[in-house]
Amino acid sequence: MKPSLLIPLILTFLISFTSCSKEEGEGGNSSIYGKVIVHDYNSSYTQLNGIYDGADEEVYIIYGDDLSYSERIRTNYNGVFEFKYLRPGNYTVFVYSEDSTLTLPSGKYAVLREVEITGNRQTVRADDIIIFK
Repeated sequence: MKPSLLIPLILTFLISFTSCSKEEGEGGNSSIYGKVIVHDYNSSYTQLNGIYDGADEEVYIIYGDDLSYSERIRTNYNGVFEFKYLRPGNYTVFVYSEDSTLTLPSGKYAVLREVEITGNRQTVRADDIIIFK
């Protein structure tokens, strides 16, 4: 190979290799966990019937500034969830709750928790997510 072709080829390889930065998402060794708690009300949300762990609730995570959710899991029997194998970065975890104000057309809204993983091999706890049913 000619030396005049070798230098641009090496430079292209170095630039492409060093410009790749790892973003939020799967492929790491950190995790985010938390708990979903249900406040169970009557149909008009005037009387609290009970508070219990949110078993088998869907929990979503958004990696970084993605526009839609990146992964969905379900809580265990204790209302606990865990997203594993994450890289350092910013994440949004959310669960859909019924609208206790009875004003939203869909009848539901997302309860969000912002979580940051700052390093490798971290296990970060998200604040409890309280939803209405």
